[in-house]
Amino acid sequence: MTSDEDIEKPSEESVFTCRQCGECCIGYGGTYITQKDIERISTHIGVDPNDFVEQFCCHSGGRPVLAQKDDGHCIFWDKVCTIHPVKPVMCRKWPYIESLLVDFENWKIMASMCPGMNREASPRIVMARVKKKNSSTES
Repeated sequence: MTSDEDIEKPSEESVFTCRQCGECCIGYGGTYITQKDIERISTHIGVDPNDFVEQFCCHSGGRPVLAQKDDGHCIFWDKVCTIHPVKPVMCRKWPYIESLLVDFENWKIMASMCPGMNREASPRIVMARVKKKNSSTES
């Protein structure tokens, strides 16, 4: 007898394939960064962590977020992510973000802006990926 998991095992690509288009690197609300993110990114770009926050961040809700350029893109977006090897945990989790656990409709909203997301993806599979990604991604 086969289980639901045996019947529906889409590849990662059938749910999300990054197109490196930068659509997730634009928008308002900002990318929150952790202390570990600050340390990794500042080391990567050769800046003191305190100077990094002062030069490349603003604050939202009392927490540092990556600054945005006038066009709304992340300060580190230049046709590609210039800090991709050390990108913040929030970016590494994309599109498997916690708000999907609250309301799966968020997937459809996000997919309307992100060409790499499958709008027809199974809620069960997406939710399983969200849980897995969020338990395995360090902060």
